[in-house]
Amino acid sequence: MSTTSSRKVYNMYERRQAIPIIYVRGSHYDVGYDVGRTFAALIREFVNVFKPLNEAFIPLYNSPQGQTVYNETLATLKQSFPQYIDELQGIADGAQVEFYKLFLLHLDEILPNVVDNNNSIDAPIGCSSICVNEPDHEVLGHTEDALSENLNNYYFVSAHIINKDPQGKYKVKEERFTSLCYAGHLPGYTMNYNHHGLVFSINTLSARKLNSGKTPRHFITRALLSAENFYQAQQILRDNGVGAADGCSINMTFLKQEGDRVFHNAEMGPAIDNNKESQLNILTVSPGECIMHCNKYLRLKVPEVTGLIIDSSIERMETFQKFTKPKSKEDVIKMLGDTSAKDNKVFRDEAGVEEFLKTICVGIFDLKAKTWSIYKDNPKTNEPLVVLPLVLKE
Repeated sequence: MSTTSSRKVYNMYERRQAIPIIYVRGSHYDVGYDVGRTFAALIREFVNVFKPLNEAFIPLYNSPQGQTVYNETLATLKQSFPQYIDELQGIADGAQVEFYKLFLLHLDEILPNVVDNNNSIDAPIGCSSICVNEPDHEVLGHTEDALSENLNNYYFVSAHIINKDPQGKYKVKEERFTSLCYAGHLPGYTMNYNHHGLVFSINTLSARKLNSGKTPRHFITRALLSAENFYQAQQILRDNGVGAADGCSINMTFLKQEGDRVFHNAEMGPAIDNNKESQLNILTVSPGECIMHCNKYLRLKVPEVTGLIIDSSIERMETFQKFTKPKSKEDVIKMLGDTSAKDNKVFRDEAGVEEFLKTICVGIFDLKAKTWSIYKDNPKTNEPLVVLPLVLKE
């Protein structure tokens, strides 16, 4: 029997060696409900402690201008992606959390940007991705960096969604995917793969001007989990008829493509003025090439915010440039585990301390082996916590 003195006192800033997973099947609402019910404690904790939500998003939501942005964007999504609104409602119901709080998480920087022209909100900042395309090494590596409150508040969702009728603007009836999800968030905005062989990671990009009434990036990347091929992926990112409300970078490849392996890095920017599609620039990475991307636009001419997200991205890219060109999984692990930078390290962690940002995990997709390794600690000096197989549709 344990004594009182030996009981563990939970420290939310201490890295726990656990990532829960749910295997779930059903409609969008049912999948969301089971995710919410299963991870209710994590979701409620995150909603209670996440500072941007409680100190910025909710006060803005309670203003007349905030209500306008919220309602305009929700109305757009009910037209384009009603199934994902149902899914988010399911998460809220299952976790017994107010829907509006979860929806505000998905609006992210949009509300403070549009209402207050505030480009310095403490939103999720970070993530570095490297793609290596060599004959014997096809690798997509990614650090998932976020505010400290995220450190232990995430999980895997492995879902098979089946609907009797086609859903949403792309008429999707079936989705099957595995995604690393922040608590209370829809799948799609971290590291992911689907049963059609699409593998992708996301880097947040912060444009200076965001849009009300357009499609938030969290919903565009959720829709990306349904893509069967590269053409559909481009269509989803361009979001013709509406366009993105904000921006991100997507690093992706299709395991089932014919011919040589190619990777793609897509930079997506918010729709401009009255244009009803996202800004989009796609770079293809051919055999023998590699690409590195952080949180700054490299090709698309989008005016950006200033501050930590840009300064950090520049310093992390400078760190990468000090390495020789990566050609293997081991090279990618060394780069993503690097801690040599003065201010903005690639792998961020001070054990047990409330840092502003932490690397919450590192993912390595080995496309030759068809595996996805997740490291809770620095991958340079630790074994992965879990290695998942990439299971594809027959």
